[in-house]
Amino acid sequence: MGKSAAIGCAGAILLLILIGGVSIGGSYNSLVNLDQATQAQWAQVQNAYQRRADLVPNLVATVKGAANFEKSTMVEVTEARARVNQVSPAAMGDILKDPAAFQRYQQAQQGLSSALSRLLAVAENYPQLKATANFRDLQAQLEGTENRITVERQRFNEAAQAFNTARNRFPMVLIAGMFGDKFASKPYFTAEPGSQKAPQVTF
Repeated sequence: MGKSAAIGCAGAILLLILIGGVSIGGSYNSLVNLDQATQAQWAQVQNAYQRRADLVPNLVATVKGAANFEKSTMVEVTEARARVNQVSPAAMGDILKDPAAFQRYQQAQQGLSSALSRLLAVAENYPQLKATANFRDLQAQLEGTENRITVERQRFNEAAQAFNTARNRFPMVLIAGMFGDKFASKPYFTAEPGSQKAPQVTF
C-alpha cells in the first residue's frame, strides 16, 4: 500500500469515527432533552400532589368541628396522608428509575384519593358541616386539585411515552445502554378501577 493510499485509509477511518461521534453526541443530547421534559412534568405531578396533601390538615380540622363526625374516617385520611409523606426526598430523586418504588408511591397516592373520597361522601350526612363556608371552600379546592392531578399525570405519561419510544428505537437503545440507568425507561401512571374520577363535590 502506497503512502497516499495509507493516508486516504486513515482519513476515511478518522471520518467514520467523527461521524460516529457526532451521531452518538446527537443521540445523547436528544435523550437528555426528552429526559428533562419527563423530569419537568414529574415535578408538576409532585406539585399537584403536594397541594392536595397541604389541604388535608385544614380539611380534617374543619371536619372535627362537626358533632359526632365519624372519627375513623378522619383517622383514615390522616394515615393515608402520612403514608404518602413517608417517601424520602432521596427516594423521590430516583423514583423514575425504580418501577417498584414508583408503583408503591402511586398506590399511596391512590390510597389518599380513596380516603378523601370517603370523607366527602360521609360529609353528605352532616348538613351543618356542608353549610360551613370554610368546608365548601376546601371541597372546591380539593376538587380542583384532583382534576389537576389527573391532567398532570396524563401529561407525564405523554412525556414518558415520548422518551420511551425514542429510547427504545434502534440505534438509540444501544446508545442509551452505554450510560447505565441514566436513561432507563420511564414508568407510567396506571388507573385503578374508579380512580379516574375525582371526588364528587355536591352542595
